[in-house]
Amino acid sequence: MADKSNDPVAIWQNMVGEMEKGFNAFASKALESPEISKVVNQVGGVSAGAQKQLGDMMEKYLANMNLPSRAQMVGIAERLQGIEGQLNEIKAQLHQLHNNAGAAGSSYPAAPKPPRTKRPPSAGGAPK
Repeated sequence: MADKSNDPVAIWQNMVGEMEKGFNAFASKALESPEISKVVNQVGGVSAGAQKQLGDMMEKYLANMNLPSRAQMVGIAERLQGIEGQLNEIKAQLHQLHNNAGAAGSSYPAAPKPPRTKRPPSAGGAPK
């Protein structure tokens, strides 16, 4: 096995792990302060408010452009999946009916073929 003290990947992983520990300790210490905790919460609230406003504006824009919103597209996709499921069920039932009719011999008589008609001979001899 390779010596871990000379392995550059192991050294890199160790360094990153130590940096993570240091950052986590620093962040935990910083968030203990009520001022920083309050600022972080305010930034999160502002970000959520801005995101909601952007979503509302985008929905209005799409409505003005006569385009469906994301929620409407999700609704259409859900309805389409339901329709596909129903079609698959109908298809399976038809397949089962077809197999049952073929295996048991159809109890329904075959549809009669239309009567054949003769073509009248052409007056000029050979067909054109």
